[in-house]
Amino acid sequence: MERTEVRKDRAMESDVLETISAHTRLRRIADLGLWVDGGVVHLRGLVENASEQALLRRVVALVRGVYAVWDLVERPDRRPLRIADIGCGNHKQVEEGIGVDRLFCGPVEVIADLEEGLPFADCSLDHIFAVHVLEHVVNLVPLMNDIHRVLREDGVLHVMAPYWRHSVAVADPTHVRFFAPETFRVFCERREGVRPYRPLIVSYNSDTVFADLSPDKLGAGASDAEIVRCFP
Repeated sequence: MERTEVRKDRAMESDVLETISAHTRLRRIADLGLWVDGGVVHLRGLVENASEQALLRRVVALVRGVYAVWDLVERPDRRPLRIADIGCGNHKQVEEGIGVDRLFCGPVEVIADLEEGLPFADCSLDHIFAVHVLEHVVNLVPLMNDIHRVLREDGVLHVMAPYWRHSVAVADPTHVRFFAPETFRVFCERREGVRPYRPLIVSYNSDTVFADLSPDKLGAGASDAEIVRCFP
């Protein structure tokens, strides 16, 4: 079974690379690094501007089978990237990320209780990873609002959380909430007390919900097209 998943990832790498190569604007990306792990596309490299980065995200997200796009590509005005990995525990998703947790262990560089907010300045981070951590958070809306605050205008929150139908979601007694793709629709529409995001890609498989969200600093929320595309 594991080898089947690896083959799927290698096939998806080929599909993503072919798709990128078909776009004239994307062919010129400098030193593009691309690999796929469990349906999550990892991208590295240097793009010229924000519109080129947005195009890259959209094009890759449309490839069949892609669950998430972790596009840690730099721009001339965003070098180096500022990345935080909240609730990282013993493992950070990327080496250059700032490990954040309430307990100290090897990768943790910042001690913080996520229930009390994030110790970062407004609009100071390009990416935040929240991988299998939000299901442990009691006060989710305040945390999502604070993530919105500290992300830059075109920054991205990358979420992975247990899918509510899988036994893992209910078997762990430290989980305080369940997730489905529709959970993130709440954070993409205008609602009182909720700072809205724009959904870049929201998906799921048998055991995990994936969401890549970008803060809408103007507060308008996602467009109808974005809602329909990500929450059919």
